[in-house]
Amino acid sequence: MASLTEDETNETPLLWLSLGEQLNALLSASRAVATEMAASFDADLQPAAYHIIQWLHAYGPAQASHVADGLAMDRSATSRLVRQLKQAGIVESRPDPADKRGVILSLTDQGVTKIRAAIKYKGEVFRRRLDGWSEADLRLFTALLRRFNSGKAN
Repeated sequence: MASLTEDETNETPLLWLSLGEQLNALLSASRAVATEMAASFDADLQPAAYHIIQWLHAYGPAQASHVADGLAMDRSATSRLVRQLKQAGIVESRPDPADKRGVILSLTDQGVTKIRAAIKYKGEVFRRRLDGWSEADLRLFTALLRRFNSGKAN
């Protein structure tokens, strides 16, 4: 029995390395799609602007400070990106009725249309990668990702 534990211990660094490589590949693929999606909104938009669009779509209208906090983004960078998004007609702002000093950001109709198309495209990109996977594999992959994302061992 000791040799099994010893073998597992010897394999562990290779498994961690392999897992890290696969996670990096997944994150890289996701970043590449996000970069492509930002360009589909406006060729001059930085990929970080796409994250603002996604956040507003997911959570709805909000103050810029809430968006910045939600994305762990510097507030001055968020303001600069929001200006670009407003100039591109993707985001609009209106006075915050609860705080006259602030504004509420929201997606324009054009922004909503574009983010829905981007979400559909991104889904198709990842769906193509999963073509041919069995239902059992999809369930297992989903369960393992959910477990990983929750940070819980079981």
